[in-house]
Amino acid sequence: MRKLSENKITMFQTQLFDAVNKPTAHEKKDIVNFLHEHLQQYGDPKKDIMKAIDFAVKETGSFGGIVLVNRDKDGINGAVVVNQTGMSGYIPENILVYIAVHEKTRGKGIGKMLMEKAISLTKGDIALHVEANNPARKLYEHLGFTNPYLEMRLKK
Repeated sequence: MRKLSENKITMFQTQLFDAVNKPTAHEKKDIVNFLHEHLQQYGDPKKDIMKAIDFAVKETGSFGGIVLVNRDKDGINGAVVVNQTGMSGYIPENILVYIAVHEKTRGKGIGKMLMEKAISLTKGDIALHVEANNPARKLYEHLGFTNPYLEMRLKK
């Protein structure tokens, strides 16, 4: 596990997991539980969160991606999962699948820092889906994300 940064004021550290630096089974379970709890109404079932993490760290047939986890002595403060799409041009090379920050540490810049790290570590464009009423939308716009399309889905 690589330590990416340390904020001297808050003593948070950020860990990068990928195809080379894979999380242990225990670490994956902690990340899944954290995201499931802190994504709140914007989340997915635990099995789907686990699939996205497994995809990012190439535990399944995939193009890979990254998982960033910010923690302190009390546990996880924030996490991001980005999957590579294996495409470019007509579809962005990456999709930000999940980002969540613990409610006790919201407003301290952890979400912004995690997003900036994810942007700097990925190659190519990044897409994300955000509901119009999600407060994180402002952060994404501040970081340069735009909404040029209306997403439509057909569920079968």
